[in-house]
Amino acid sequence: MPTFTTSDGTEIYYTDWGTGKPVVLSHGWPLSSDAWAVESKLLADAGYRAIAHDRRGHGRSTNTDLGHDMDTYARDLAELVEHLDLTELVVIGHSTGGGEVVRYAAQHGKGRVRKVVTVGAVPPIMVKSETNPEGTPIDVFDGIRAGVLADRSQFYKDLAVPFYGFNREDAKVSQGLIDDFQRQGMLAGLAAAYNCVKVFSETDFTEDLKALDVPTLIAHGSDDQIVPIAAAAEKAVKLVADGTLKVYEGAPHGIAGDYQKALIADILEFIAD
Repeated sequence: MPTFTTSDGTEIYYTDWGTGKPVVLSHGWPLSSDAWAVESKLLADAGYRAIAHDRRGHGRSTNTDLGHDMDTYARDLAELVEHLDLTELVVIGHSTGGGEVVRYAAQHGKGRVRKVVTVGAVPPIMVKSETNPEGTPIDVFDGIRAGVLADRSQFYKDLAVPFYGFNREDAKVSQGLIDDFQRQGMLAGLAAAYNCVKVFSETDFTEDLKALDVPTLIAHGSDDQIVPIAAAAEKAVKLVADGTLKVYEGAPHGIAGDYQKALIADILEFIAD
């Protein structure tokens, strides 16, 4: 099982498939690198080296209650990249992972990162405030924390329904996806899952977005019920120097089905030389 140990002694699990120019994928909350399994295989099949890690406290990485802040997440990613000595790198992040790769690229990726892709990502900032009226009210995040503490197993099953848009009329519901969301969520330590809610909802990525100086693809579903597009992608694309906004009509937050197929095709086109 491939792992490496960070400078603070945290063991990070990662998958490393294929050869060629590297692509590193960062997952959303409360998931793991398993969320990127299909994309990793197809990237490897297309001639890339696909690397996906489990964030600290998630998946098969150390179940720690320490370091749950975006600076540490980005530093862990930077140390993984340095450990593998990756250059000419593409970073791809979904949801919380989108914030992670943006901060990594802005603060650590100079000279290594050639392109950035975010998908349903949390930047610039999720929580509602006077300066971010399109954001999500803090009560929603308090409810997530309460659900994680009360009965996180059932909460993850319930959350998977809007996550994948299964509460929409005529949606093709996959019990397998719901069960897998719960499975991955339960691999996350309780402290990590709880503390990460503040990280993904209250971290301000405005200056990180402004600092990006490489081509950036900002992908988002128009029917994302978890990270609404008006407070996220539509704002983020205005802050990056070289950004392209790709909106997937009717697509949810979770990457699956026709949305997944279209997204993979667009990513492969975007990262091609």
